[in-house]
Amino acid sequence: MKTEILNRKGARKVQEIPEEVLDYLNEGAMETVNLTEWLAIDHVKLIKAVFPGFGVEQETIAQISKAIALQKKPTAMSTTKLVGTMLYETYANAEGFDELIDRISNHTSDTVRCYATYLIGLNERLSINEKLEQSRELVADPHFGVREVVWMALRPEIEGNLDAALSILNTWTSNPNENIRRFTTEATRPRGVWCKHIDQLKEHPELASPILENLKLDTSKYVQDSVGNWLNDASKTRPDFVMELTEKWQSEAPSKETQKIIKRARRTIDKK
Repeated sequence: MKTEILNRKGARKVQEIPEEVLDYLNEGAMETVNLTEWLAIDHVKLIKAVFPGFGVEQETIAQISKAIALQKKPTAMSTTKLVGTMLYETYANAEGFDELIDRISNHTSDTVRCYATYLIGLNERLSINEKLEQSRELVADPHFGVREVVWMALRPEIEGNLDAALSILNTWTSNPNENIRRFTTEATRPRGVWCKHIDQLKEHPELASPILENLKLDTSKYVQDSVGNWLNDASKTRPDFVMELTEKWQSEAPSKETQKIIKRARRTIDKK
């Protein structure tokens, strides 16, 4: 593979992606480098190229390909979920299922790794603690796409086991990896983006106070933005909670990091 392809910045529009680059992406030979490339992936070509190497039967590949084509309003996110779900339904009780998860989770293609998030998230044999622990490497994945898909794949389980999930995630706030710390707030945002709201946190955001407190001094902008977004979500139903918490932080002589979080957290309140 040419060095200039590996070191590319990525096209701004799908139609500007070089054909050679798109071919490599659809063969699962390399990662996407931006959202434009991620959205341009042809999932049917990708699974036909990659899945035989995992031992996925041609009949299953054909069924998944047909389901992809039959989607009424397909998106990259809906297709990723569809592929992951159908893989789980087909192989969840098969011998070698754990090995399949491991191989998909460690594939070169970020899109393929995204499928693995649903194999874990949908696994009925795992507790919420086991699902989170098994997903930790995907949570820490260097690729932005995998990190976004994994929190969406696990969010229903987090909501369904909220107290336990918040307790576990609170221990993750001290992790040295900023991607893992950021997951603790991104996966639990009361309103979130492209996902179902967590009503309990919309009405009772104080349930996540330990996590928020642990991250109020975080030096990572990636984490700061997520904490600020979490509180901004909460401000739309519980502005009193957000004002009380941020005023408390203000009185504690906050660092510049905390100030950035507060500004982002109050942006909806400040507009009123």
